[in-house]
Amino acid sequence: MGAAPFPAGILIAAVVFHATVVLSSFPATFHLERGITANHKLKLSKLKERDRVRHGRMLQSSGVGVVDFPVQGTFDPFLVGLYYTRLQLGTPPRDFYVQIDTGSDVLWVSCGSCNGCPVNSGLHIPLNFFDPGSSPTASLISCSDQRCSLGLQSSDSVCSAQNNLCGYNFQYGDGSGTSGYYVSDLLHFDTVLGGSVMNNSSAPIVFGCSALQAGDLTKSDRAVDGIFGFGQQDMSVVSQLASQGISPRAFSHCLKGDDSGGGILVLGVIVEPNIVYTPLVPSQPHYNLNMQSISVNGQTLAIDPSVFGTSSSQGTIIDSGTTLAYLAEAAYDPFISAITSIVSPSVRPYLSKGNHCYLISSSINDIFPQVSLNFAGGASMILIPQDYLVQQSSIGGAALWCIGFQKIQGQGITILGDLVLKDKIFVYDIANQRIGWANYDCSMSVNVSTAIDTGKSEFVNAGTLSNNGSPKSMPHKLTPVTMMSLLLHMLLLSFYLFL
Repeated sequence: MGAAPFPAGILIAAVVFHATVVLSSFPATFHLERGITANHKLKLSKLKERDRVRHGRMLQSSGVGVVDFPVQGTFDPFLVGLYYTRLQLGTPPRDFYVQIDTGSDVLWVSCGSCNGCPVNSGLHIPLNFFDPGSSPTASLISCSDQRCSLGLQSSDSVCSAQNNLCGYNFQYGDGSGTSGYYVSDLLHFDTVLGGSVMNNSSAPIVFGCSALQAGDLTKSDRAVDGIFGFGQQDMSVVSQLASQGISPRAFSHCLKGDDSGGGILVLGVIVEPNIVYTPLVPSQPHYNLNMQSISVNGQTLAIDPSVFGTSSSQGTIIDSGTTLAYLAEAAYDPFISAITSIVSPSVRPYLSKGNHCYLISSSINDIFPQVSLNFAGGASMILIPQDYLVQQSSIGGAALWCIGFQKIQGQGITILGDLVLKDKIFVYDIANQRIGWANYDCSMSVNVSTAIDTGKSEFVNAGTLSNNGSPKSMPHKLTPVTMMSLLLHMLLLSFYLFL
């Protein structure tokens, strides 16, 4: 989020800790949620507009245990909604629903006496306000605190000579923003350790206390309590827990692509033999990768590799908060032309409000080609048709499928959002500056390890806690939880999408 269309940092569509420290490492598990409001149906143009707003929000500038958070909601890239998880902060612990954001660093929540913070949510979740004065374990962060200086280096914190409080002021390109101050308090979690449950484990975390929100952040239709930044900088929760020796400096996710939704987000490494890795581009505020080429049906497209180079105005970013996917302008037309030339004998091209679409009377898997995004180190991301197509509606008995990849006019930015990330394991190995992935059925269980350097295979069971924190079983697997009642609701809504 920022004043320019694509400056230094992305903040996903918005509207996002007792002194006991768990010894050694654990992969902390956060289940992802996508909240759906009952009366929202989005056309492709609306999805593009939502992503445009997201992209405009640029930030300027050895026991093994698992934390398990319940999933409440569904994932579907075609419906309005957000990834969020439930955290417990303060003393006594209070629930806060926060959006998962891999494009920003800071965890912040709405605080008492906040000006402009929403009080109701169309996601049907209770909104809370954090009050440092009512939590005896809370403390304010001063400008002289070393933790504040860490944020100053990445523009995640600012200091005021008037009150000596470490604060922040995030301004967003759509005119919205939030400002506030940092506090230290406890993040609470239940831990599965060696087959037993340790309740009420906690660790001190620095997070933002939002005192002012403006613009889109004030809207209640998709409101949550705050934003949970999963970036690389020192103010991120991932970095803070790693610096305390609590969890590895790595996290992973697996997003379900079907209508039942859900997914897994874990502080740790999902272990799967087919994962391929590519290096992160160094010294970048986001998760930038060096994409080198695009292949369609095994044929490399004639795109100058410099199009995918990383600079202040271009590069390839992994962003779990973007609904669709976006190609650098110079790569977009060759991509569309290659797809169209392959499928044109079997389908009828159809231009729908500027979107490249196709009328199809059979399965897209029988017609559309495989696409490969090729990265440094020989790592390729294989996309099936559902990874780059969006079904909009039906016309004359034929299904209308549109290219989900969009062109960013006048920009060299490529953004890989949920459309591409779903149905894949993604591992963000920050310690070793690499990202890995593998195609995967995210409704299946996964193995998780905290060992990113030692090669040890320490697999733990998560996703098996009931709502009251009692273990159900210990199969050494991490399994996503879904809500079937919302699935039925989603199935009904799907008939009306993009009409």
